[in-house]
Amino acid sequence: MFGAKMANNEQKTILERRQAILNFVKARKAVSRDDIQNFIAGNFPQSSKITILRDLDWLVTTGEIAKQGKAKQTIYVYLASPLLDTINVEEYFSRDIDARTLISNRFNFAIWDNLHNLLTEKEKAELASKNQQYRTKRAELPPVAITKEIERITIELAWKSSKIEGNTYSLLDTEELIKGGVEAKGKTHYEAIMILNHKKAIEFIFAEPAHFKQLTLPKIEYLQRLLVTDLDVSFGIRRARVAIVGTNYNPLDNLYQIKEAMEQMVAVVNATENPVEKALIAVSMLSYIQPFMDGNKRTSRILGNAILLAHDYCPLSYRSVDESEYKKGILLFYEQNSIHYFKQLFIAQFNQAAERYF
Repeated sequence: MFGAKMANNEQKTILERRQAILNFVKARKAVSRDDIQNFIAGNFPQSSKITILRDLDWLVTTGEIAKQGKAKQTIYVYLASPLLDTINVEEYFSRDIDARTLISNRFNFAIWDNLHNLLTEKEKAELASKNQQYRTKRAELPPVAITKEIERITIELAWKSSKIEGNTYSLLDTEELIKGGVEAKGKTHYEAIMILNHKKAIEFIFAEPAHFKQLTLPKIEYLQRLLVTDLDVSFGIRRARVAIVGTNYNPLDNLYQIKEAMEQMVAVVNATENPVEKALIAVSMLSYIQPFMDGNKRTSRILGNAILLAHDYCPLSYRSVDESEYKKGILLFYEQNSIHYFKQLFIAQFNQAAERYF
């Protein structure tokens, strides 16, 4: 037992030392190996030169820093996006909405320069490995079984995506509605339409996956149209100001700026190589821009899945995500331009989907 405690303490020290190195490099953007060694020697005096070099190699492997130069000329450069800054979620949301200090209460036009390196090389490799499990399982199924699995994802995604927006249908209610056309007693017709619209949109992205290999604004607008049809909501880019419940962040309110932001988002997503990172950017940025009068987050979730399917990656159903935590992740992106918490939720949902479906 004593040995286990010693091992735990040692592991804690390693993690603290590596985080200290990362913070040191991040604060200076680029720093020499000698400066890092001097810094760590002053804060972790028992750390040898070999230990520090091992930590640096580990951080390079994770993709959080890069090594440049050789020998005495070696420097380490911080790679991770500023959007990955961590925030104490519990402490942040313990404050009243008006007591929270926002990084900006308006759209940050500088955000485009930071939409890079949102996933480390280690995370990309782990996600690709998990996705390969999904592909292998799917390849072993007969067409009838694949159809049933798509139906299961459709039901669970339509239910959870609607629930995040306040829909009160249960999972069983949703199944009966989608499979049998039976509306739940005590629920509104509006809620039924919201779920059935999800069904149409999900069926479309499964039927036409290649359609979303390259994004365009009209393709995104079409998804929004599918999702808000018959809900008394206007289609396409909004021409009026919108406010978001639960935050003092104010989205763009100029039609031309909204269109410009959406075109910029499309360009960034198309230029990003990793499918999961592409989807993460699309989901978070479409929510941040709020281009439509309604259906923004619904459209973002379906769009993220359309991108994943287009690149033969497993779609997310969000079945087990806590709606409150999902909203916190999005609010942190609005208010602090921190994608770290939402990214954690997104990766967790991807991993669960890859294990759960097919």
